[in-house]
Amino acid sequence: MTHRDRPALSELRKEYTRHTLDEATVPADPLAFFAQWFDEALAAQVNEPNAMNLSTVDADGFPSARIVLLKALDSRGFSFFTNRSSRKGRAIAHDARVALTFFWPELERQVRIQGRAEALSDDESDGYFASRPRASQLGAWASMQSEALESRAKMEERFAEAARRFEGKDVQRPPHWGGYIVAPSSIEFWQGRRSRMHDRIAFSRESKGWKRARLSP
Repeated sequence: MTHRDRPALSELRKEYTRHTLDEATVPADPLAFFAQWFDEALAAQVNEPNAMNLSTVDADGFPSARIVLLKALDSRGFSFFTNRSSRKGRAIAHDARVALTFFWPELERQVRIQGRAEALSDDESDGYFASRPRASQLGAWASMQSEALESRAKMEERFAEAARRFEGKDVQRPPHWGGYIVAPSSIEFWQGRRSRMHDRIAFSRESKGWKRARLSP
């Protein structure tokens, strides 16, 4: 398709008709409701349902967003793993307030989360690192994430060096690599509806628990 064949962006639209979102069926605990929606995304075979957009703000006040993968969910919040020396890691060190966004187009659903990111314990980071494929473990040693790279060949050379270093033994977790958990302060569930009259149910954390409200679309 050439740009001449492509429809005008202003003409691209979709009518959302698959589901509704009713307060009467929404659990009082938004984390339990997220787990329910996530299971439905798995059942619907959504492509990479654990892919989430992580938004941070750096020391210069600029926002930055990228896709990371949710690797654990429990009563504390949402966990992911990364190089803590990366751009995202430096931004979190500067300001722990972050946002997460999930989008599951097959279900016409979106979930928006705001909260604070905290480093997971060494034991939790070690446990997840040990579960990764060996090549991914070696990649964590080879990649100086977000840093300027001389060439692809240089990165592959660093990977080969890591492979030689750990030949015949377990790959240990690099000290700069680990997990974060985002403790949510607000969670919003969005369900697409006809005529852009979408359903939005938002939870905000208060001292006595979660407060729930329906938002205008």
